[in-house]
Amino acid sequence: MDSIWKTGKELPEFPELKENKKVDVLVIGGGMTGILCAHFLKERGVDYMLAEAEKICSGTTGNTTAKVTAQHSLIYDKLLKSRGLETAAMYLHANLDAVEKFAELCGEADCDFERKTSYVYSTDSLRKLEKEADALARIGFLSELTDRTELPFPVAGALSFNNQAQLNPMKFIAYIAPGLKIREHTRIAEFRQNEKGENVAVTGKGRNITFKKAIFAAHFPIDNKHGLYFLKLYQHRSYVIALKNAPKIHGMYVDEDKKGLSFRGYKDLLLLGGGSHRTGKKGGDWQKLRDFARRYYPDSREEAFWATQDCMSLDGVPYIGPYSPDMPGCFVASGYNKWGMTSSMVAATLLADMVTEKENPYVKVFDPSRNMIKPQLFLNGCEAVKNLLTPTTRRCPHMGCALKWNVTEQSWDCPCHGSRFEKEGRVLDNPANDGLH
Repeated sequence: MDSIWKTGKELPEFPELKENKKVDVLVIGGGMTGILCAHFLKERGVDYMLAEAEKICSGTTGNTTAKVTAQHSLIYDKLLKSRGLETAAMYLHANLDAVEKFAELCGEADCDFERKTSYVYSTDSLRKLEKEADALARIGFLSELTDRTELPFPVAGALSFNNQAQLNPMKFIAYIAPGLKIREHTRIAEFRQNEKGENVAVTGKGRNITFKKAIFAAHFPIDNKHGLYFLKLYQHRSYVIALKNAPKIHGMYVDEDKKGLSFRGYKDLLLLGGGSHRTGKKGGDWQKLRDFARRYYPDSREEAFWATQDCMSLDGVPYIGPYSPDMPGCFVASGYNKWGMTSSMVAATLLADMVTEKENPYVKVFDPSRNMIKPQLFLNGCEAVKNLLTPTTRRCPHMGCALKWNVTEQSWDCPCHGSRFEKEGRVLDNPANDGLH
């Protein structure tokens, strides 16, 4: 069940931390965000170290569809109404800058970087697309509405962004990671202060990492005591199959309906995604995609299949910035809402500026301490209470919620915060830091 990115390209290996260490900046998490942070900190001559619990890119980065785009479904009309013209424009330009930064970094890399047109389509509502186009026009960005697509079914319309991109994330990481100060198999277990009042991260094997500042880039924030991220975030599973002998698709497509499908090409493959549902709940899976493929691409053959997991914020905007007022010098990046490529680049550039005390115009857009009174907050709270009160022998070590058995993926899943475990108990997805006992 490995993604196509995980086959055929070996990533560099890094040693485990076997001694105590003192650094200015500790980066926690070796996915796309953490590695980009490390890259930018190295460029600036910062004394840093990245700690990864397993191997780099063994989580979400290796299971992405790797669309590099500032078109994050129909977000701009919502942002315009909820946070105003300035914030909507800054969100757009932060992500457009991220696309261009990927283009710059990929200039000499063999990572299959390609410029593409991205599309958000709707099968039943042209009006939603028109409202988004109007919002983008007010921001000053030119998008284009069309009813002609490469999709095998009719649509009410599609809204396009030109000059976006796609890449092979593992080839990109293989290009950018060598030479970075990374320690694999170095799980951070707890945080404390030593007798000198210094911040210390303690690894699962008892090694101490003394640091001045820290960037939490481990998908879901791992410190429960501050920031209320266990209320501000929830997680979604979604699924992908790679099809051979399917018609070639030149654009990148995603349905505005959260339960719809996404499409992108890679070499001679069509990547078909969908089946999204809250982790720990019943929903779509690969069967939905396979049924679609049989109906619309009867001559195709499945070459690979995989699943991914995404952290969802309350308002559709990632949390990037100070972890909490009670944790000075600590920063976080999470809640990418299924747009991990550009969000990783936004986070890395923003956090590299913040830890080096350089001004960045986008700070207030992604501030994790912004107003969190949203309908999703109530839903997250209700889900947590319900599962905390559900009697079962299997409990999540993160905060004690009842686990649900995922028949399709043969895993124990937490509906509260999205932790997942193998049948034998090993952690598959955080925020849980310990396995089942």
